Amino acid sequence: MGEQYGAGPTHHDGRRPYSAGMSNRRPSPLSGRRPARDELARFATPDPDSIDDVLPDPGRGEELRLLIVGINPGLWTAAVNAPFARPGNRFWPSLHRAGLTSRLVDASRGLDPVDEQDLRARGIGITNLIGRATARADELGREELRDSGRRLVSRLPALRPRTVAIAGITAFRTAYALPRARLGRQDPAQVEGWPAAVDLHVVPQPSGLNAHATIASLAEDWRAVARAAGVLHVDES
Repeated sequence: MGEQYGAGPTHHDGRRPYSAGMSNRRPSPLSGRRPARDELARFATPDPDSIDDVLPDPGRGEELRLLIVGINPGLWTAAVNAPFARPGNRFWPSLHRAGLTSRLVDASRGLDPVDEQDLRARGIGITNLIGRATARADELGREELRDSGRRLVSRLPALRPRTVAIAGITAFRTAYALPRARLGRQDPAQVEGWPAAVDLHVVPQPSGLNAHATIASLAEDWRAVARAAGVLHVDES
C-alpha cells in the first residue's frame, strides 16, 4: 500500500508502481478482462501490496478529504487491481447513489482511469487495513489486524486526510481493541495515536454477504461521511 502521499503509491520493497497518464497505479494483471473462477486462487499470496491505493496527489492540487479504508482485498479485487471489484459488492453502487461518483463505476475488469480521476478530484482516497488478498475475511488473524491498525495510524501524518471511514465494524473492533464500538462517528481519543484533527467513522462492510446493509442504507452512510469530510457530491434527488 502507498506510504508517501504526494509521490504516488510506493510498495514495501521500495518499488514504484506502474504509471500511465494521470494514474500512478499499475494496470490490471488480467489486462482488462474479468478473472475466471479457476484463476482466483493464484492471487491468494502473502504479497502485502496486492492492490494499489487510490490517492489524490497534492502535486496536482488534489487534497485528501475522505480516506475510505477497506479491510483487505478479496481475490477478485487483487486479480484486477481495483478496489471493491467483485460483482455484487455494494460499494460502488452505494457510492454512486450517495452522489460521490459521476457515474456508476464497474471495477470488475479494473478501475478506469477516468473513474480514478473523478475520485481524486473530489478528494476521495481508498486504501486497506491489510494489503494481502484472501478469499475470506476469517483468514485474517487478530494480531495481523492489530498490526494493521497501528500501521494505519502511522500513515495519517503523511496522508493528511480530513476524515477516515473504515468499512467494517468487526475488523475495527479487533484492530483497535474496542469491542463495544458501534457504527458511525468515533471518538479519536479512544484510538491510541489517532490525530485529534482527523475525523473517524466506521461504516458497514459493503460486501454482498452483509445482510444488514443495503445500497440505500450504505448511501446514507456515505453521505454523512462525505458531509463531515467536505466532499462535493452530486444531488441525485
